[in-house]
Amino acid sequence: MKQDKIRMMENAISSDYNNMVGMVIMKDGAVAYENYFKGCTAESRIHVFSVTKSIVSILFGIALDKGLLESIDKKVLDFFPDYTVKRGEKTIQNIRIKDMLTMTVPYKYKFNPYTKYFTSTDWVKFSLDKLGGKGTIGEFRYAPIIGPDILSGILAKVTGQSVLEFARANLFEPLGINVEKNITFDSKEEQMDFYKSTSMNGWVADPAGTNTAGWGLTISPVDMAKIGQMYLNKGVWNGQRIVSEKWVTESTTEKTRWKKLNLPYGYLWWIGEKDGFAAMGDGGNIIFVSPEKNMVVAITSLFYPRAKDRIEFIEKYVYPIF
Repeated sequence: MKQDKIRMMENAISSDYNNMVGMVIMKDGAVAYENYFKGCTAESRIHVFSVTKSIVSILFGIALDKGLLESIDKKVLDFFPDYTVKRGEKTIQNIRIKDMLTMTVPYKYKFNPYTKYFTSTDWVKFSLDKLGGKGTIGEFRYAPIIGPDILSGILAKVTGQSVLEFARANLFEPLGINVEKNITFDSKEEQMDFYKSTSMNGWVADPAGTNTAGWGLTISPVDMAKIGQMYLNKGVWNGQRIVSEKWVTESTTEKTRWKKLNLPYGYLWWIGEKDGFAAMGDGGNIIFVSPEKNMVVAITSLFYPRAKDRIEFIEKYVYPIF
């Protein structure tokens, strides 16, 4: 019976979710299922898009635990004393780290100015220039790429390291995750190749050397499952405390809601209506954590516009098996 359900799930992957390239399921602390598709293997590294945001959230928790950051109630501009605020602008002066973590800050752009962002030399400053305006702090506005890099800039300031160096020492290496290097682009073609690649190991950085916060990390589903299991264990991996239980609970508790889609949001983590929480990235990349079922589901996918909902996939195909 179980094998029949697994076969049904894999048939659904090949027909309806065919941009999926890897899946690892952990149940009761052990790997219960691991499989790869479309020529990918356990060695493949996939760009997981906005799953990167949830990793950055974990790093803020670690920075707080270590006393490198006093509070997420600190104003964003406190960390950029050399930044010149344009005359008459008040909103940006009141934005806190917490507002950035909950995606409740306004931006000056209506449509994402991707070309100008990607061709600028400092993505943190570019994001600061777009922050604020006439919008209201406290209203949910999801910023996929332009904006979150401000958080990377803050992490680099308070830790005295690049985001990758800090993550490597305090998160990746303790979990046995290998993220090799900064990835930079010299052309649009290189960037397009990165989106399609299954072998680049690293974290995208801007020309100034600051790692991205909203996208740009490449990892495997095993890596993602480890991160999910650590969060399921309230911040502990193999008996080692990685991040405080307090931060795990706070970051995965609803702080705001994307009313348009009725989706609850914590600190760069999506919160389930029925159970659990998730790190979700474009194209169908996800770390889904279910405390109720003591389960973690990690899925990597190659980018595909309007990919089918992975939560629905998990509820329809994974839950009945495990």
